[in-house]
Amino acid sequence: MTKNLSKFTIGDTVVRFDIPAPDKDFPPAHADKLGGTVPQLSLQPKSLAPVKHRKYLPPDVEIKGLPARWLPIPSAGLDPLVHLKCMEDDQVMGFSQGQTMRLAPSTIALKFVGQKVVKKGNSTVVITTLRHPSGLRCEHRFSWIGNAPVFTSSVRAVNAGKKPVTLEMLTSFSLGGLSPYAEDDAPNRLMVHRYRSSWSMEGRLESRSIEGLHLERSWLGGGIASERFGQVGSKPVRGFFPYAAIEDTQAGVIWGAQLACPGSWQMEVFRRDDFAALSGGQADREFGHWFKTLKPGESFETPAATLACVRGNLDQLGQRLTSAQASPLATLPKVENELPIVVNEWCTSWGNPTQENLLAFAKRLQGTPAKYLVIDDGWAERPGNEALQNGDWIINKKSFPDGLAATCRAIRECGLIPGIWFEFEVCNDGSKAFALTDHHLNRDGRVVQVGSRRFWDFRDAFTFDYLTKKVIHLLRDNGFGYIKVDYNETIGIGVDGAESLGEGLRQHLEGVQEFFRMLRKEIPDLVIENCSSGGHRLEPSMMALSAMGSSSDAHETREIPIIAANLQRLILPRQSQIWAVLRKDDTAQRLAYSLAATFLGRMCLSGEVHDLSPAQWNLVVSAMELYRRVAPIIRDGQSTFHGETGESWRHPQGWQAVLRTSKRGDRALLVAHSFAKPFTKQVEIPLSGAGWKVDEIWPAKSGLTAALSRNSIKLGLTGELRAVVVVLGRS
Repeated sequence: MTKNLSKFTIGDTVVRFDIPAPDKDFPPAHADKLGGTVPQLSLQPKSLAPVKHRKYLPPDVEIKGLPARWLPIPSAGLDPLVHLKCMEDDQVMGFSQGQTMRLAPSTIALKFVGQKVVKKGNSTVVITTLRHPSGLRCEHRFSWIGNAPVFTSSVRAVNAGKKPVTLEMLTSFSLGGLSPYAEDDAPNRLMVHRYRSSWSMEGRLESRSIEGLHLERSWLGGGIASERFGQVGSKPVRGFFPYAAIEDTQAGVIWGAQLACPGSWQMEVFRRDDFAALSGGQADREFGHWFKTLKPGESFETPAATLACVRGNLDQLGQRLTSAQASPLATLPKVENELPIVVNEWCTSWGNPTQENLLAFAKRLQGTPAKYLVIDDGWAERPGNEALQNGDWIINKKSFPDGLAATCRAIRECGLIPGIWFEFEVCNDGSKAFALTDHHLNRDGRVVQVGSRRFWDFRDAFTFDYLTKKVIHLLRDNGFGYIKVDYNETIGIGVDGAESLGEGLRQHLEGVQEFFRMLRKEIPDLVIENCSSGGHRLEPSMMALSAMGSSSDAHETREIPIIAANLQRLILPRQSQIWAVLRKDDTAQRLAYSLAATFLGRMCLSGEVHDLSPAQWNLVVSAMELYRRVAPIIRDGQSTFHGETGESWRHPQGWQAVLRTSKRGDRALLVAHSFAKPFTKQVEIPLSGAGWKVDEIWPAKSGLTAALSRNSIKLGLTGELRAVVVVLGRS
């Protein structure tokens, strides 16, 4: 039995907090399934009422001969909105050690204390307080802004007792009761969605059924089933994005969560009865080598999670979750509101930038819509002329004989903002900084070295002083307005200096993020690009500190449009930097294929820009001018996704199209690509409403056709590796 504790209707979503109620008929052998006194959090679309769920399992699944005290078998219990494991408590049951730390005795011991609603301005926070016998107090904070049905969940643990308490696991959120639209255990209707990631292959959707993940309930509910996944180390988008969703395909409802965590994190899809649950947060002791001791009076707050529920599809869920990433962008330099075009010389010099080639770039770009010109790796001295010997950050006078300040002045005289590359969190073999091991991260008493890299310790005041002089002063003294922050290795399971390796890593990354904040504080107009091997820090907490992030290092490969399209479901397009590498031997078709992909995010050009023919350059400039005109759609619109790309990204087949409609619904941008296997095909992309007209088609000779047909646009996809950009409008 359950009773409702509180209910809130926010936009199209109902938020429920339900609490266990005594049931005298409940079999004593299954008393644990009542869930103690901890409330369950659930989200439901306002337009769809839950169905009445069975109380007990039907007789056909009961096993003859079971003791009477086991019968009848309850169908489900409530899932606690907070899961906790304290080192001082007993271990988890249900054959689950090493698989999950959910439903530990620490969680069962939590007692509900109270709930209050706090309103401040346009923000509402529901604070649910729980108490552990040790004196530990857990405050679950669930918040939203205005009437927007996008929610933030986190948990603050405070040691209000008299003895230290060591946390081994504490969730940021847990959504229970999935799905409330099935009267039974929802066979063959629940799907789990997550996004895989690897270098130059970021954001691949993986969708599997609950049955396919072997998460069906057991006959008695005595054992548990858990799919725990995540990432361990300092590259949060490695293996998976910190995202998960569960869909009831029959009801057409989908629940999802995205974590804001720069280091080790985990998600869990959990099952022990009729209902599934979805939870996540800081990687726990088993998964992420993390535990943290709180002395009396000390507290710890989990990373925040964004939650949403939609009656619709996965793409609509993605739009809703990523909408939460927009609010931190209000503090960006004003120039970013126009989504300026970036030009980076990396794929031109491949690590050998010079004053001469930068000035050639600047003169070529003068008078065009391009705004940022970025000097990439290679501007600093490298002892022995070896690659990857940064850390001292001494300007290479051979490449920049007049100094970086003179180069920046010349770039600005051409109407551009100069930018520069750093990988300041590490130092490389061959630099003097490499020997400053007292200020580097250690594990097991040894300096953490990966290849030629060692890592500065961002808990150390020396690190901040050193990098203030080497990075912030260099940026300010030379007139840079843009920094590309790269980060090309992971620290691994953790570091010394705290009670656990995982906690050491968490504290270090907290310091890294503080240095990012310091960059903006010291240079308010600085534009920060979050790179990290072209896409391995694309999670909300790092994106909130950056103007944009590199979507991928797949610089001039055919899979770029596929990666760019998929990332629209995970980060805002206005923050997703997409490269078009231009070569002098590129055909017009190839140039169009590369350039069109940048309309799926932030346009970034590189390659042999100053060697292109007049006809090639005219095509590039026309793309830049069109990009400037449609930037408001990219910045504020919403996307729908269409296509058939096949399994392989390296060898894509078929086609894809992304239709992005403006905030007001009066303009739309369609970006379409055809891939390998020459074919001729007509596809139809639905449009919302009537009255549309084609305003522009770029390029004029793409080999692909576009024509309106009632409330849709028909694309004629002919040939391979082609692209077209269509701008639509209506009165």
